[in-house]
Amino acid sequence: TMVRPWQTPQLLLAKLVILVTLTHQVRRKTFISVEEVPVSEPYVIATMQFVINDFNKKSDDKYNFRIVRVLKVQKQVTDHMEYHVNMEMRRTTCQKLEITNCTFQEGELYKQIECFYSVFVVPWFEKYKILNKTCTDG
Repeated sequence: TMVRPWQTPQLLLAKLVILVTLTHQVRRKTFISVEEVPVSEPYVIATMQFVINDFNKKSDDKYNFRIVRVLKVQKQVTDHMEYHVNMEMRRTTCQKLEITNCTFQEGELYKQIECFYSVFVVPWFEKYKILNKTCTDG
């Protein structure tokens, strides 16, 4: 059987639609995912270290804070990678330049905060950028 000339453009169009749909789905699946990840994931640990250092550097508090508990970590992958982290931090007995043997403050100097961070991460270049940060007193 011969394909009638008027059918050819329609066939081409149908193929094109299918192709576009498929590539769109593949791209969406490959590039956009959000999943909860364990704190033990290597890049998470490094990211948390960056976050806490950044927090202490920018904080007006006389004392350093330390992470008490990580509540949730989500990894979002698009054309780059982001970690969204919920955590609790507490004031330690260490002042700015001290970093060893930092126990948590008790009594009047006790302070606990909960923070949410969005961090842009390029782990293989150890590049981090804080996109968003909110902290509230616990």
